[in-house]
Amino acid sequence: MEDLLDKLQLMNYEESLIRKNNMKPLSRHYFALPTNPGEQFYMFTSLAAWLLNQTGRTFEQPQEYDDPNVTITNILTELRALGGSVDFPPNKLKQGYGEQVCYVLDRLAEEALKCTGFNWKRPVYPAEEMEEEALIEDDAELTLNKLHDELIEETEDYEEGEPFLDLEVLKAQGQNTEGIECSKPEEILESTTDAAEWNLEVERVLPQLKVTIRTDNKDWRIHVDQMHQHKEGIETSLKETKSYLDKLQDEISRTLEKVSSREKYVNNQLENLIQDFRAAQAQLSEAKDRYQQGSGGVTERTKLLSEISEELEKVKQDMEEKGSSMTDGAPLVKIKQALTKLKQEITQMDIRIGVVEHTLLQAKLKEKSNMTRDMHATNIPETTLGGY
Repeated sequence: MEDLLDKLQLMNYEESLIRKNNMKPLSRHYFALPTNPGEQFYMFTSLAAWLLNQTGRTFEQPQEYDDPNVTITNILTELRALGGSVDFPPNKLKQGYGEQVCYVLDRLAEEALKCTGFNWKRPVYPAEEMEEEALIEDDAELTLNKLHDELIEETEDYEEGEPFLDLEVLKAQGQNTEGIECSKPEEILESTTDAAEWNLEVERVLPQLKVTIRTDNKDWRIHVDQMHQHKEGIETSLKETKSYLDKLQDEISRTLEKVSSREKYVNNQLENLIQDFRAAQAQLSEAKDRYQQGSGGVTERTKLLSEISEELEKVKQDMEEKGSSMTDGAPLVKIKQALTKLKQEITQMDIRIGVVEHTLLQAKLKEKSNMTRDMHATNIPETTLGGY
C-alpha cells in the first residue's frame, strides 16, 4: 500500500483527482484495513478509472448508483488487456479493501507510470558525515565565597551530565596570577574603599560573574565514575533483592519439605495398593502374552479356513455348472437345429449333385451324337467313290 501511494504521488493524483472530486486524501493503510466498505469501493473504482485514463484508455468515471458487478468486470477486462494476470474471484473487489484491491491498483499505477515515461533510477546515497561531538555548556552562577565548594561538588558529580572546569583555562589563570604576585610591592597594601560600597558593587556584578564549564564524554574519569555509580546501584539493588530472594528461598525450602513429607506419607499409605497394582500388572502382561500366542494360532487357522472355503466355492461352482448343463435343454435344442440344418444342406447338395449329373449326361450324349455324326459323315463319301 505504501508503494502504491508513492506511485500515485509521483503522478500528482491529489491535484488531478482528489481536489477535483472533493475526495479525502488516502492514508498509508486506506485499502489494507476495513473502515467503510462503500466509501472504499467508490474510491477504488474512481482511482482505477483515473489510472486507466492515465494509461491512454477511455474509461468512464463510475457513479455511486452504478452496478458494482459491471464496474468490476470492466476494470478486470481492461487490466487483462494491459497484460495483468487475474487469478482471484471478482467478488474480492466488492469489499473495497484487501490484497486483491491493492494488487489491481498497483498494477494499473505501474502501467500508468510506463505510459507517462517515468523510469526508476538507482538511489543516490549521501556521503556520511562524522557527527560532531556535542559539547554541553552549562553556565553556573557562583559566588566568590562558595566557588571552591561548588567546584568540588561539580568534579564529584560531572558524570551525571553536570559540567566540569576547564583545567587549561585555570592553568593559564594561575600563571597570570603568579606573574602578578611576583610584581607585587613589599609594603602592605591597605584598601581605601568603603565596605558598604564594595558589597553593593559585588551584588551588582554578581549576576555577571559566570564560569564556563565544559564536559568531555571521552574522558576516562567519567567512565570510572560511571562504573562506580553503577556498582553502587547494583550493590543497593542487591541488598534490597537479597532479602526478597532469601525469603523466597525459605518459602521454597519449606514447601519442598512439605511436599517430600506428604509424598512419603502417601507412599506409605498406598504401598499395599501399589503392590496389588504391580501384581495385577504382571498378570495383565501374562494374559497379553497368552492372548498373543492364541491370536497367532487363530490367524493360522483363519488362513486355512479361508483356503478351504475358497476351494469349496470352486467345487460348488463346478457342481452348479454341471447340474445346469444336465438339466438345461438348450444343448438339445441346438443339436436339433444343427441336424435340421444338416438335412437342409444335404438335400441342397443332393439337388446340386443331380443337376451336375444331368448336365454331365447331356454333355456325354451330345458328345456321343457328335461322334456318330462325324463317323457317318466320313463313311458316306467312301461308298460314293466305290460305286463309281
